Amino acid sequence: MDWTEVKINVNAADVELAGDIAQMVVPYGIYIEDYSDLEEAAWEIAHIDLIDENLLKKDRTKAAVHIYISPEENPSEAVAFLSERYNAAGIRHEIDLSVCRNQDWENNWKEYFKPMEVGEKLLIRPVWDDNYDANGRTVLDIEPGLAFGSGGHDTTRLCLETLEKHIAPDTELLDIGCGSGILGIAGLLLGAKNATGVDIDELAVKTAIENGRMNGFSEPKFTVLQGNLTDKVHGKYDVVVANIVADIIVMFTENVGQFLKEDGLYITSGIIDTREQDVLDAFEKYGFEVVGRHESCGWLCFETRLKK
Repeated sequence: MDWTEVKINVNAADVELAGDIAQMVVPYGIYIEDYSDLEEAAWEIAHIDLIDENLLKKDRTKAAVHIYISPEENPSEAVAFLSERYNAAGIRHEIDLSVCRNQDWENNWKEYFKPMEVGEKLLIRPVWDDNYDANGRTVLDIEPGLAFGSGGHDTTRLCLETLEKHIAPDTELLDIGCGSGILGIAGLLLGAKNATGVDIDELAVKTAIENGRMNGFSEPKFTVLQGNLTDKVHGKYDVVVANIVADIIVMFTENVGQFLKEDGLYITSGIIDTREQDVLDAFEKYGFEVVGRHESCGWLCFETRLKK
């Protein structure tokens, strides 16, 4: 089976952030095509000033991020995730996929997505796989569709493992950038009173609602809103979770305190370890203290509370 190449075309000014977001999809097989400082870079790296004419004709205002999706991954999920995150970051973009000889690449990845145990209590089951043993665990049925969140990525797994420790019968949960809805649904299956998800992407909202119904949850137990945090969400929550990217977490941290109950918990994930200090600085700036830190394969998840 062939790998899928995903090319993300952006303005050169946005390419660094676009690359950081792309690394959430794959921490390998990524390169950036940026000609904005071609002459300076050529001299600094190779000490030459003779550059191919075709390179000199490249549009210096544009850049591209290339990533490669392995055969067992779902390219359509990756594209949906990238588009959602770029829209949230205000990055204008176009995403192209390379032609794949195997015409069924959108579904072939399902062969590799098997039921998986997460934490101490959950089993994540793709809806097309009926051959599984729950071993006494609570089963979360998921159809990722074109929305990010199957439970297999380190960022999502870290969130699920952290959530498990903090869910009680009276817990009211808010999931920012909910994607497939997996975190809110998991919270409900673990015993939360109710869960609310919010996402700017219409497709993600639709997927989350359908996944909620598949697991037996709908309004008012499970509510999914389309929009931004501050323009759609109201009320206060015991737990707020955000599995996004560092820059968006930094942005949301300014306002998230108004949605937390007294002693409420703010869980953040999707943070590449190289961006840890940026996120810690935001926590400090907006009055949060870190009460838990978790790491897996270069990804970080934080538990924080507002300082008293």
